[in-house]
Amino acid sequence: MKGARKEERKTEMGKKEKEKVTTTVVKPTEAAPLVGTTLVAPTCELPGSTYAAILSRNEAVKDAKRLKNFLQLRDKYVRKKVVFEDPLFPADNSSLFYSCPPPLNIEWKRPSEICKNPQFMIGGANRTDICQGDLGDCWLLAAIACLTLNEKLLYRVIPKEQSFTENYAGIFHFQFWRYGEWVDVVVDDRIPTCNNQLVFTRSGKKNEFWSALLEKAYAKLHGSYEALKGGNALEAMEDFTGGVTEFFEIQEAPKELFRIMRKALERGSLMGCSIDKVVSKEQTTKTASGLVKGHAYSVTAVEEGAREDLKDIRIRLIRLRDPWGMSASPSCMSNDWTVLAHNDQDKKRLEPIAEGEFWMSFQNFQDHFTKLEICNLTPDTLKDDGFSNWTVTVHEGRWVKGCSAGGCRNYPDTFWTNPQYRICLLEEDDDPEEEERGCTLVIALMQKGRRKERHLGATLHTIGFFVYELRGSTKPLSKDFFLYNGSVARSQSYVNLREVTERARLMPGEYVIVPSTFDPHKESEFILRVFTENKSTSEVIEETIEADEPEADKKKKKLKTERDKQKKVKPGKLLEEEETEEEKQFRRIFQQIAGEDMEICANELKSVLNRVVGKHIELKGAEFSLESCRSMIALMDTDGSGKLNLQEFKHLWKKIKDWQVIFKRNDLDKSGTIKSFDMRTAVEEAGFHLNNQLYNIIAMRYADENMELDFDSYICCLVRLEGMFRAFKAFDKDGDGLIKLSVLEWLQLTMYS
Repeated sequence: MKGARKEERKTEMGKKEKEKVTTTVVKPTEAAPLVGTTLVAPTCELPGSTYAAILSRNEAVKDAKRLKNFLQLRDKYVRKKVVFEDPLFPADNSSLFYSCPPPLNIEWKRPSEICKNPQFMIGGANRTDICQGDLGDCWLLAAIACLTLNEKLLYRVIPKEQSFTENYAGIFHFQFWRYGEWVDVVVDDRIPTCNNQLVFTRSGKKNEFWSALLEKAYAKLHGSYEALKGGNALEAMEDFTGGVTEFFEIQEAPKELFRIMRKALERGSLMGCSIDKVVSKEQTTKTASGLVKGHAYSVTAVEEGAREDLKDIRIRLIRLRDPWGMSASPSCMSNDWTVLAHNDQDKKRLEPIAEGEFWMSFQNFQDHFTKLEICNLTPDTLKDDGFSNWTVTVHEGRWVKGCSAGGCRNYPDTFWTNPQYRICLLEEDDDPEEEERGCTLVIALMQKGRRKERHLGATLHTIGFFVYELRGSTKPLSKDFFLYNGSVARSQSYVNLREVTERARLMPGEYVIVPSTFDPHKESEFILRVFTENKSTSEVIEETIEADEPEADKKKKKLKTERDKQKKVKPGKLLEEEETEEEKQFRRIFQQIAGEDMEICANELKSVLNRVVGKHIELKGAEFSLESCRSMIALMDTDGSGKLNLQEFKHLWKKIKDWQVIFKRNDLDKSGTIKSFDMRTAVEEAGFHLNNQLYNIIAMRYADENMELDFDSYICCLVRLEGMFRAFKAFDKDGDGLIKLSVLEWLQLTMYS
């Protein structure tokens, strides 16, 4: 039996070893810095976002400088015959850079001051309208270039009917997808110039300005132009589409890659590929076949078929397009598409008609390209009955330092405190070509707001996630579950990208997704999206908020009942308990301090408690504050006197003794403090069941700068919980979990607690 247990432990240890997490560092695309300078982000610490946990209660105090919608503003300024000046993104250095003063003599000008006959868009948008200036945001411009290839997407981001003539008032607007919703960004048309030339993005046509204004709106969205320095094109593609991106290293891609590509295009997804550019002495940018390294190509079609004369030979083709449309077709191109064109309709559909477009065999595609990027469109991106869009569920959450920012599986003591999300897969994929049964899902984890907070020193966290099979539990999974159960899916590695995605295939059933940063205590808000091919449901797993009897009290009652039975105590008759020496000592101390009225105030309570606590070695240095003692009196004061009598004091001391045992048990390093992560366990043992938001509040309210709680803070927290639960229960007379309070009742409840 012992040998079996030993082998079982070895198995679990081996399972845990396999779950060790690795990280991948991704460098953003960096273009040339601004002329004459190198921009360096400051090294200051980013202020914690802990207080985001209670921002909802401050809704009425938010910034009142809300701009009206675009049409209201435009019409207002047209009537007034005044050009608009954006107060939220002013034409000054604060909108340009945060780490250094402008390296050039920048002057903000409106298009009419730069050239004659300015136009918003001339003959539609195309690649020649996007020329890079003196800002390292080529990643953004690459995404804009892709945007011009899809007219529906383009005019979702750039609303039509904007011009410098009709209804002109110096105001324009653009729409971006931001963390689950489309936002309208309004800007004025003052653009940074130097020597009457645009400093940043400009069009090949000197009197066309849509691309420059789009860049300005995107800069406003992130706080400044400098915030756009360095990035990944797919970050902007997501902001232009509301889609979710998958990355594939083609040499390591799954065997069903061809099927994945074909199904992605059927759903209207955007797709691109590239060849890694290796820096060498020769600085070669082209391959022997004529393909360009470090350059993005669009995938426009995926086809499979057979020759009429050789039906047993399958032909798999990929159609690519060079977004710039300038390079000659490579030597590795294929003309086999003509074999698949069995009629005029097929020929019209398959023929490469766009400049720079060509077919390749799928094998050649795998041999020549190194990266594949897919941006799957969510149902709210485009409403087109021709596409079979994914089913998507969206959750917003946050990692809070010391509470729900537990880090990855490498930190088993805190990993379990991360937010947990249940997903129920209801139907298998309906695809007869599938070799394996199951449900296809794409999980996308995106950290929010990091680019906008760059001026505060923010950088992208290294993020990822694990997926576990759920076995009937309705409560958050415990530490022990993660110690002894392996994941069924996970992100391949933790990566410092804004969004990490992973495709998985699981059988119908219930699963738990645990998103996290690589290291604990890394704060950020995040959005978790789950895309499935068929119907699914998901929800955050939260503890039901309630208070019940602590386990220790239940055991004591059980023991007392058994003793009473043995002593044959009659029902209703109380058995007087013998006082211990400690209790007798407390009675004597109480009588000495309370005086004639036999009641003690907060100062007297502080003196009593600190004298006793000082005798406990494990609480060495612990001391109750006056505020804590006031809270204790408010908790136990049954007659409204503001003081404690002997019975009230005895009841309080019993609780403190029980809570002391819990404190000692959760003071794992014997430091006389409890880590904020361990407060979850301590609170549960004390009989309180809370959700993540409340644990976040406990961490920010009671933990110190090291995310630890001393004995005083710990007791104060439990006293407050006990008192608030007791008060709620008193007001909830019908037991429906809802109470209604007058202003007077609310103030009495909150002020005297």
